[in-house]
Amino acid sequence: MIHNKISDMFKKEVYIERRKKVAEKVGSGVILFLGNVEAPLNYPDNSYYWRQDSNFAYFFGLQCQGLAGVIDIESGENIIFGTEITIDDIIWGGPQKSLKERSESVGIDIVKDYSELSTFLKNAVKSGRRVHYLPAYRGEHFLELSKLLSLKTCVINEYVSRDLIKAVVSLREIKSDIEIVEIERAEDIAYEMQTTAMKMAKSGVYEYEIAGALEGITLKHNGHLSFHSIISINGQTLHNHTHNNVLTKGRMLVVDAGAETDTLYASDITRSIPVDGKFDSRQRDIYEIVLAANLKGIEGIKPGINNVENHIASVTTLLEGLKGLGMVKGDPLDAVMNGVGALFMPHGLGHQMGMDVHDMEGLGEDNVGYDENLKRSTIPGIKSLRMGKQLKVGHVFTVEPGCYFIPAWYDIWRKENRCADFINYDKVAEYLDFGGIRIEDDILVTENGHRVLGKPIPKTVEEVEKACNE
Repeated sequence: MIHNKISDMFKKEVYIERRKKVAEKVGSGVILFLGNVEAPLNYPDNSYYWRQDSNFAYFFGLQCQGLAGVIDIESGENIIFGTEITIDDIIWGGPQKSLKERSESVGIDIVKDYSELSTFLKNAVKSGRRVHYLPAYRGEHFLELSKLLSLKTCVINEYVSRDLIKAVVSLREIKSDIEIVEIERAEDIAYEMQTTAMKMAKSGVYEYEIAGALEGITLKHNGHLSFHSIISINGQTLHNHTHNNVLTKGRMLVVDAGAETDTLYASDITRSIPVDGKFDSRQRDIYEIVLAANLKGIEGIKPGINNVENHIASVTTLLEGLKGLGMVKGDPLDAVMNGVGALFMPHGLGHQMGMDVHDMEGLGEDNVGYDENLKRSTIPGIKSLRMGKQLKVGHVFTVEPGCYFIPAWYDIWRKENRCADFINYDKVAEYLDFGGIRIEDDILVTENGHRVLGKPIPKTVEEVEKACNE
């Protein structure tokens, strides 16, 4: 066992209450949460960065490896299965609390050796009780569940508990006050990351220099990146994971990056920055259109509204702006409902955010962003929306419209003459060398509407230019 990465996340009463609620929602049986183990990078003792499973962390709070948490609903027992520390752990990891002491810190007084878990689960199954578990997403989890439950790895995710998925989503998606505090800690780090990028966005600088500086900021604050940073002058590539380009005048730099705090809560912010700190007229035109779409997407956020309505309003604003530049024809709302938005913005308006930057999506996008009252649209563009369902107080999610000119995507549309009544293809072609722009903020649904989380990060043309040149 390796020592805790951090101190206990919250007081033990938080975890006791969370486990009580999930047990009540599931109703009967045994709930199993597997923690994460180390994954070797290139040989056994050199591993990838280790990070605890979010669901295990949410309900059991322990930041150490090789654990499983069990909630026995009928008996009311909460059990940690793991391996007690040895002298080797102390030699290599330093003095540390025992597993028993750690478990007590999150309100659990029953600790068993991990070797007993298989027998415990098999006895539960023999007695006719269901073992509830969540979808596996790591190879180690598939193998471990296969061993523990005597199932083939290929069918592991066919036997996940729908009741547990619904219960976990209903609990984790409503952020408590203490969780909001942690998210805003991550937002504060994101502010420093984004304003640093603005200052660095100069001709001759490599993307990787900015990427390294931003990751360094997260480490400086005892955190990590919440996802692999998207930092690129090729903003038309939605998820760019290489940083080898040199910045040149006339390009826009998209910086989509966020921090994860030592308590595992995330931020996710995007700003688009003119290289050398000054928008030219074409950049300003597209930027102002995306900014208007961002503000429109935020404006309508309040409890009781389906977020798909905010997506449609935001993309309609985007197409209104593009109509003003001669790229779009006809009624912008009709264009959206005919799928035209997908040419310029293939993704949705946003996703839930919390302990996972795409919160809980390991449980299935539709299980998180939709429900029995709202099914995913089939309209291009709208169908890509990750978070569409009715908003509730405590939801935290992103609003991140963008406008992208993707030559290969454009070629397909033009060849097929898609939505020709709404698109001036000749005018769009004039922008195929432009790249892309995205602007993203993180939003909390409140009783009276919404709140943009964190310290305001420069977002208007004037604010961005000023920040670039400070």
